[in-house]
Amino acid sequence: MKERLWTKSFIMLMVGNLFVFMSFQMLIPTLPPYIKSIGASGLEIGLVTALFSIGAVISRPFIGFMLEYKARKSLVISGAVMLLLITILYPISQVVLIFLLFRLVHGLAWGWSTTVNGTAAVDVIPNSRLGEGMGYYGLSITIGMIVAPSLGIFLYKITSFTNLIYISALLGVIAIVLLMIVRYQTPEAVLNTKKEDLKFSYVGSLVEKSSWFPAFITIIINLGYGSIVTFIVIFGQERGIDQIFLFYIFNAIMATVARPIAGKWFDEKGPIGLVLFCTILTFIGMWVLSYAHSSLLIAIAGVFFGLGFGCLIPTLQSWALLMTPTNRRGVANGMIFSSIDLGIGLSGVIFGALAQFVDTASIFRIASLFLLIAIALVIIMEKKKRAVASQENIISKKKVRTSF
Repeated sequence: MKERLWTKSFIMLMVGNLFVFMSFQMLIPTLPPYIKSIGASGLEIGLVTALFSIGAVISRPFIGFMLEYKARKSLVISGAVMLLLITILYPISQVVLIFLLFRLVHGLAWGWSTTVNGTAAVDVIPNSRLGEGMGYYGLSITIGMIVAPSLGIFLYKITSFTNLIYISALLGVIAIVLLMIVRYQTPEAVLNTKKEDLKFSYVGSLVEKSSWFPAFITIIINLGYGSIVTFIVIFGQERGIDQIFLFYIFNAIMATVARPIAGKWFDEKGPIGLVLFCTILTFIGMWVLSYAHSSLLIAIAGVFFGLGFGCLIPTLQSWALLMTPTNRRGVANGMIFSSIDLGIGLSGVIFGALAQFVDTASIFRIASLFLLIAIALVIIMEKKKRAVASQENIISKKKVRTSF
């Protein structure tokens, strides 16, 4: 019999995380115009995203270390409360410098919350259904990232920034209530560990050696995906396509449909074939997008992305967590999220510089080469792994023969 996945705790944690993402993501498209309205320069508007990403990456090693010895509930609730407090403070930040400081602190809290929530989810999911469970859990992230920005833009247009903050805060309060209902399952190895037994190393809490490879592949893939995040709106303007939102809608729909299937594939057959298949679909999606001159092709590109990239990140996350000892899963989880931030951030810098010399469609095609690199690395690593296993099998047989 399959171990039970759909427990009350898993459902509450998933829905609670959805509200965390809704509360946060609805602010992303509205903060740049707000800081511009209070006198920010172009560079300062750019720092809205940069400082946030820096804060998230900085905080994750510290929270990863804490997850090695602290119970889950206090960490999850603390992260959600910190996000709520920072959100409430935004309307009083009428000075650009103070606003940017809030963004850095918001990034620190976001790095905390995403790491502990993801780790808590792993703890309540049966190990035999880890891929399937993380696929469903990932839907709370995907839906939040797709729905909330549109909601935020709509509210920003019809009401004041302060009212937008109140609505965001309300969603944050709901998230806290839901997360408090969860019965968290902290691993025994964590409960039996004291802080005094551990020695903090920033690098050691930033990188989990046992699962470095999935994290490295995550960076490379997001180097390609980051070009989409940065330039898709500009691409739509260049091609005269008003319905660029279709890319996100079909992306979300197909990711929602495909993730449960991908999760079962992961649990039954492992990550390698699934990673390769999803990366190929993402590659095709980037090329379809680069040739799009109509809303139809934009939608088709969204379908490929939803089936490919929509399943790829949760698969890489599950792969990393499967390779990691239970007491180090917090570090591994933080490493994956930091890999996403690092990949997208570097992509923005690389292709932002390249955009001065080539058109946006060419940027997408060049960026797709990172996906081919990821495919090649996974195949090479798998061949090496099989070669080592074969050699060990031969040595083992020789030992058995000599013992007789």
